[in-house]
Amino acid sequence: MTKNYIAGEWRVSSEAAPNVNPSNTNDVIGDYARASAADAEAAIAAAYDAFPAWSRSSIQTRHDILKAVGDEILARKEELGRLLSREEGKTLPEGIGEVTRAGQIFHFFAGECLRMAGEKVPSVRPAIDVEITREPVGVVGLITPWNFPIAIPAWKIAPALAYGNTVVFKPAELVPGSAHALSEIIVRAGVPAGVFNLVMGKGSIVGEAMLQSPKVAAISFTGSVPTGRRVAQSCIAADPMKKVQLEMGGKNPMVVLDDADLKVAVECAVNSAFFSTGQRCTASSRLIVTEGIHDRFVAAMQERMQNLVVGDALKAGTHIGPVVDQSQLDQDLKYIRIGQEEGARLVAGGELLNRESPGFYLAPALFTEVSNWMRVAREEIFGPVATVIRAKDYDEALEIANDTPFGLSSGICTTSLKYASHFKRNAEAGMVMVNLPTAGVDYHVPFGGRKGSSYGPREQGRYAQEFYTTVKTAYTFDGNAA
Repeated sequence: MTKNYIAGEWRVSSEAAPNVNPSNTNDVIGDYARASAADAEAAIAAAYDAFPAWSRSSIQTRHDILKAVGDEILARKEELGRLLSREEGKTLPEGIGEVTRAGQIFHFFAGECLRMAGEKVPSVRPAIDVEITREPVGVVGLITPWNFPIAIPAWKIAPALAYGNTVVFKPAELVPGSAHALSEIIVRAGVPAGVFNLVMGKGSIVGEAMLQSPKVAAISFTGSVPTGRRVAQSCIAADPMKKVQLEMGGKNPMVVLDDADLKVAVECAVNSAFFSTGQRCTASSRLIVTEGIHDRFVAAMQERMQNLVVGDALKAGTHIGPVVDQSQLDQDLKYIRIGQEEGARLVAGGELLNRESPGFYLAPALFTEVSNWMRVAREEIFGPVATVIRAKDYDEALEIANDTPFGLSSGICTTSLKYASHFKRNAEAGMVMVNLPTAGVDYHVPFGGRKGSSYGPREQGRYAQEFYTTVKTAYTFDGNAA
């Protein structure tokens, strides 16, 4: 059984859970520890005690540790990518790509350690200087999801450590393998005892301990909307109040205009809606297509989908892996039934598939004749299910695109600079893509949305400092200059 990492030690837990391969449910990757409330409290206490020294540690020390983490991740990207794909179900190229991104994130924030900057400005009063600096917030609780089991932990852990915070990390229960491997790398890089802690287990136990502890200064959470709202409520109601950062859901639109390059539009839609088995908060599940190209687009999508290979994530030639587990598969199938009951037309996929090994295989589903009021067009499914919504023209397409409680990512396929420019300005989303899939962003720029998708400061890039630091303004009177 693997162990949790608390206060500089690998500790055995009284409980464990199997980590099962969704491509082959007969393949158990290992038994991973489940932390108790006492384990979580010990990790929080260790992080709290380690904070004073780490927050004042040399920026060179922090740089060297984060760079070493990034170096090892990149050196082992094929091995770690295989583990990731084995436990989460995304294809091996996607798994290796995600691991590569994690290594790049650690390298980026290693550099940020050496780029800490402040301001010195004159006061409006004579003989007074004003210095504006940033300081770490304290113990940060990090709660991550299963769909990006190494990249999302990386983009939370790396800035937290870079800016001088200490960490209590709770990964999703479905994907402990990648989290454990990443934690081993962080430990080997030389992080001092208590600065980084891994507590695998249930959110109702480990996450709750983080929310209730007055020693935790901030919580960064990525997951479902209902859980995210509860996290926010707990953080705001806490005494003292905690800083909170939430990334929750998406129901992202991809607008396809009459003037779009059809091949580009189809590839953008297929990638956005179905790759990574549609299990991305940035996936395009609402394809809003204007009348002049609608029928040709649907026909081209059906043809393209026939060539998609759904299979074992580790096998060469697989385009789409399995759904992550039975619960998520049941949810996908439920929404496919709901779409049909609401009057949408299922024109491709949506059926269970049998493969050589038992797994959670689902043919990507495409609905047409969808209205934006339908549940399949409004609620996040988080699977390989896409809807096509017909629009009269650009103005109606934009109106439909923005008519959603979410606002994470939004895309448009067009050859018109006029419409592209207008869409970038008027799409109600945190990220906008033109002739590109809505899923897939760079590691050095901010990630996040608006409305029901995100709350609090952005993640990634330099904007991460808005969450992981607090601003101090200091005044100095120079009597000699008076």
